[in-house]
Amino acid sequence: MNASLSDPAFWSRFQFGFTLIYHYLFPQLTMGLAWFLVYWKWRALKTGDEKYNQAVRFWAKIFGLNFAVGVVTGIPMEFQFGTNWASFSRYAGGAIGQTLAMEGMFAFFLESAFVGALIWGEKRLGPRYHFLAAIAVALGSWLSGYFILVTNAFMQHPVGYQFDSRRALGIGSFSDYLLNPWAFIQYSHNQTAALVTGSFVVTAIGAFYALRRLHPVQAQLYLRAGTCAGLVASLLVAFPTGDQQAKMVGRHQPVTLAAMEGKFVGGANAGVAMIGQPNVAARRLDNPIEMPGALSFLAYGHFGSYVHGLDEYPTNAWPDNIEILYYSFHLMITLGTAFIVLMAYARFEDWRRRLESNTLLLWVLMLALPFPYIANTLGWMTAELGRQPWLVYGLFHTSDGYSKVVSSGDTLFTLIGFAGLYFVFGLLFLYLVGREIGIGPDHESAEREATVIA
Repeated sequence: MNASLSDPAFWSRFQFGFTLIYHYLFPQLTMGLAWFLVYWKWRALKTGDEKYNQAVRFWAKIFGLNFAVGVVTGIPMEFQFGTNWASFSRYAGGAIGQTLAMEGMFAFFLESAFVGALIWGEKRLGPRYHFLAAIAVALGSWLSGYFILVTNAFMQHPVGYQFDSRRALGIGSFSDYLLNPWAFIQYSHNQTAALVTGSFVVTAIGAFYALRRLHPVQAQLYLRAGTCAGLVASLLVAFPTGDQQAKMVGRHQPVTLAAMEGKFVGGANAGVAMIGQPNVAARRLDNPIEMPGALSFLAYGHFGSYVHGLDEYPTNAWPDNIEILYYSFHLMITLGTAFIVLMAYARFEDWRRRLESNTLLLWVLMLALPFPYIANTLGWMTAELGRQPWLVYGLFHTSDGYSKVVSSGDTLFTLIGFAGLYFVFGLLFLYLVGREIGIGPDHESAEREATVIA
């Protein structure tokens, strides 16, 4: 596929990638925070300890801000299916349109119907119904994620489809489509990664308060809950979910696996490159330092298994940006490993009762906040770049999917508009979240006590 700057397909891909990456900064946190709110509300019901209700009130506001910006930034992606990817929509809309509609009708409305009750309805609903509202919000956010990932899984590994008289895709078996095995694995991997993001954000705010000697009870609660969930989620992202995702890619997209690892020549006992630079022109990995047999084991379960190389496939079947795909995958793995080490050390320090007094560790935990977002972005880049040159793997090429009547100039114009608008949204979001963090979780409780005393 021609990737020159004058190619309309390049700009349509770039615009969709930009809007998708920016949008997903927000849903990953709502999905990652949702079950913290449920857990804290459950603990408040069980123990009667007001600190858990304080945590829910504080984080529900952060959740609401993320939800609102996520909704606004998600709308342009829906329109791009019609404006920039009309050929793809005509071809695959009969299949993927089903789950996109279900996401809006069922999951989004469930989440949006109860998020207001979660933020503002505690007094009116009472403790038990407020707890149920938290559950409804969490279920809605995670159900939304499932429908979206079923759509993406179909593009990665199409099942349950049929062709109509126009050779366009439709659903032949709804159960096969909705229960795509790729979707189950991708969903579990994606959702545990979202939990990593939520855990790191909760931990970072706890570390911030601990460093400033503010809200000590809440700081301790956030640090302990965040590091516990963060360690478990980080381990689950690596195994079994990441392991199963790699095996799925190896079975169904072997050329993608070869590109992810810079494996130009196939062979048994294939190693994982710890360090190396893909040299596509020379068809080799420069300066490799490999772990022998690891790739064969990770992809196929046996150290002696044969791993296909890129040289076994025609070049037009290769992913069209092997360098970015390779580095995205390896940086994601590096960050995931670092998350496990960091959270394990934080739990060790908490076991020793030294977490809140370890200033250096608190700084690291606070400054680590953006890295799960980076890792999630790299993960999605790996998935989407690895699927190329296909929009629907094995069925429909990316080069056939973009709108031929939309010029490069048209797309670049709207891309500049999105960039400017999203910059303003980002500043407003950071201001509002920063204001809530500055006010702190104890503010509302102090106001309530003052009202009772008066």
